[in-house]
Amino acid sequence: MPVNDPVGDMLTRLRNATRARHDKVVIPHSKLKVEVLRALKSEGFISDYVVHERQPQSEISVQLKYGPDRGQVINGIRRVSKPGLRRYVAVRDIPQVLGGLGIAILSTSRGVMTDGEARKANVGGEFLCTVY
Repeated sequence: MPVNDPVGDMLTRLRNATRARHDKVVIPHSKLKVEVLRALKSEGFISDYVVHERQPQSEISVQLKYGPDRGQVINGIRRVSKPGLRRYVAVRDIPQVLGGLGIAILSTSRGVMTDGEARKANVGGEFLCTVY
């Protein structure tokens, strides 16, 4: 079944798997999803991800991360820019998520990056999602 919002579908799969306390989740592959997962891994929200080359559609296995007593590391993950309503932000308008405890992920002209990286590079872009 075709998906209209692949990134939104990936975020929903991550949210549902985390709430169900699964160890891993498998999602269909795309370059944008891999870049979003790279940002999540660098910020410590997931343990690891592996791309499996298959025909006709490659897959990504994501190892989820939990705290002590299997507490969730990802408490909230929300899609901001949607296919029906894109959200773009300038560098001065990039929001702080939960006062700096969470991250915002942006798609910029220099690639997908977190809010801190975008501020350092002085670039804005499409405001993909927030994670906390």
